[in-house]
Amino acid sequence: MSTSDRAAPVANPELNFDSTDLQACVAMMQGGSKTFFAASRLLPPRVRIAAIALYAFCRVADDLVDEAAAGDTPLDVLQERLDAIYAGAPNDHVEDHALSLVVQQYKLPRHLLDALIEGFAWDAGGRTYDSIEDLHAYGARVAGSVGAMMSWIMGPQSMDTLARACELGVAMQLTNIARDVGHDARIGRLYLPRRWLIEAGVNPDAWMAQPTFTPAIAQVIERLLDEADRLYKQAHSGIAALPPDCRAAICAASMIYSEIGHQLRREGLNSVNKRTVVSTTRKLMLLASAWTQVHWIRVAPTSPEPLAAIVGLVQGCRDATQQTGNKAYFPNRAMPERVAWMLDLFERRENERLDRNALQQTP
Repeated sequence: MSTSDRAAPVANPELNFDSTDLQACVAMMQGGSKTFFAASRLLPPRVRIAAIALYAFCRVADDLVDEAAAGDTPLDVLQERLDAIYAGAPNDHVEDHALSLVVQQYKLPRHLLDALIEGFAWDAGGRTYDSIEDLHAYGARVAGSVGAMMSWIMGPQSMDTLARACELGVAMQLTNIARDVGHDARIGRLYLPRRWLIEAGVNPDAWMAQPTFTPAIAQVIERLLDEADRLYKQAHSGIAALPPDCRAAICAASMIYSEIGHQLRREGLNSVNKRTVVSTTRKLMLLASAWTQVHWIRVAPTSPEPLAAIVGLVQGCRDATQQTGNKAYFPNRAMPERVAWMLDLFERRENERLDRNALQQTP
């Protein structure tokens, strides 16, 4: 059989953007991570739909742990929900139904979601982190696992590419931590490495009792941002190994998140008293820049040693690949078709908004 005679693989028709479950997940995403939502607009439909489903479940799982009342067992609940999802019988939640479709279509390795929930368990237990290596381990669970899942969905499952995706996730998590120092302290959480604080002359426990911004705290925040920048740089070459239709979105996400760190530096590194935000105008500029820059990214001639904290995640993916086999990525719509699809989507959303406004104004 010639190459031209072979049927191209197609996405599971049930994974439909217009489904009720996916539409509910879109609403969650729009109200959650604006950075993720901005970058996801550059993803091809075949990946964007799965990303929406994945993000929605992750966000709901995080909220379930954060908002648990005394006596609740949210981690047990999440494990039971995952058991049902992987058994093909998801519970009656839109995000579970949507994630179940992703699991079925892509044979998403279970250990990645288990790692994510383990990270949530660390939060629930009030875990603190003595060293940057300890913080890497946390970032690998709550963000590196998500990077690996996104890379797995995009395909093909190269272990080097998965490692770079995990490292990008950890870099983003370190950026989040640097940006939210004050917010985290006010809810009783400390993610800054305790050893770094002590080296800067700060007693971690005394500081948590009265969190204030000082030059010493600025020094620790800057050190954390430097480590994030190192990981952004190490992960960068992995973007070139992704399918061509996915590179711009991941490049944009990387650029927007790293810009949070740059903006935080410009504002004097004070994330104790305020939360740094990248403006919409700046995000749009970075989105456009990513679309251009992505054509110049090249795979590194030698693969860097992976971050120690993500080795287990990658090994688990290697084991899963041996069981399921590598998949090539699905062909994507041509650019004119993608633009038409997005314009149609925006037009439908605008019509829905106008219809709602008209109903609200009806006496």
